[in-house]
Amino acid sequence: MSPPHTETTTALHRRSSASSKVQYERNYVPPTFTIKQIRSAIPSHCFERSTLRSFSYVINDLIAVAILFYIATYIDTHLPVYLRYVAWPLYWFWAGAFATGLWVIAHECGHQGFSDSKTVCNVVGFVLHSALLVPYYAWRLTHSRHHKHTGDIYKDEVFVPKTRSQLGLPKKDSEQDKERTRKRMEGGLSEDIPIIQLASLIGQQLIGWPLYLTLNVSGRKYPGWANHFIPTSAIFEPKHYVPVVLSDIGLAVTLSVLGYFTYTYSFMTVVKYYVMPYLVVNHWLVMITFLQHTDPQLPHYRGELWDFIKGATCTIDRHFGILDSIFHRITSTHVAHHFFSTMPHYHAEEATKHLAQVLGSYYLFDDTPMFKALWRSIRECRFIEDEGEVLFFNK
Repeated sequence: MSPPHTETTTALHRRSSASSKVQYERNYVPPTFTIKQIRSAIPSHCFERSTLRSFSYVINDLIAVAILFYIATYIDTHLPVYLRYVAWPLYWFWAGAFATGLWVIAHECGHQGFSDSKTVCNVVGFVLHSALLVPYYAWRLTHSRHHKHTGDIYKDEVFVPKTRSQLGLPKKDSEQDKERTRKRMEGGLSEDIPIIQLASLIGQQLIGWPLYLTLNVSGRKYPGWANHFIPTSAIFEPKHYVPVVLSDIGLAVTLSVLGYFTYTYSFMTVVKYYVMPYLVVNHWLVMITFLQHTDPQLPHYRGELWDFIKGATCTIDRHFGILDSIFHRITSTHVAHHFFSTMPHYHAEEATKHLAQVLGSYYLFDDTPMFKALWRSIRECRFIEDEGEVLFFNK
């Protein structure tokens, strides 16, 4: 099958000029692979799940968090005040990183990629996600829809792009739009002011995840209040009532434990040992997901042109340095994960090598430093057009 353009994949990854972006969009041809073609290119053992091996990663992450927690108990009693201001953030960062690894494993459980046993998957996922204040069954339901409809602007569940009209912007190529473009070139648009964009970014990274769960911020539009905690919410069907309630019970247990420690020790103790690492987990979760699905290179689809294969290519792999291994490579093997979500993470790196060969230039990998990529996507990926079947981000 011919690629969508003649330029190399590396060149596409490093594209930055507006003229190149326009050329790329105009030359883009949606993929026409079949899932059989793609699956046959990946060794069969990559789809095998080992319960014992999966548990080894859980144990590794739990030990890491436990060691960090134990070390943290000495910070206030054995370090001078000025060193505490260094030690506590280090604890928050690394405890949050390994807790994110546990979050990723729980997410894998939701896909039934942890074990051949559905019961084992759900028990492990429920315990881990509940401990991290994630409604396991409720979120698993909406996340499954995300995988089934990735890149479909009407049915995808998370980081659904805003349209030009939803942002109240003038119609494309109208006189008002041309005036807006002129102001942008002169640096006169308020939404382009770095401090405003930075404030929006900080808000997204700190509270984007709980806002999505409670208010469906950045999610698919539903009639009525879309909420992951209320079983009668618009995002659920009547058959989901019991799983959603079970998710709430799991959260209630965790909150009760946190309440007990708050009463027994102090509020600040819980903040230092749990809340701050929890916020770090939120940050990484939002950043990882945002960058996987938000990039100037990534298309979205409207209407009947969309299908599962096209949707699975609407994501991009990235390197997060040493954090790749701590996050179980969900960052650098996400394309493979979208094609085969039941594949365990420890086979995804090998599968990605074969997947990239068969996809050719449709496989996207961006080696831009992660925070630079985050800032670029915040600035350049503001909306999509109101018309068209294949849509790319505009600013």
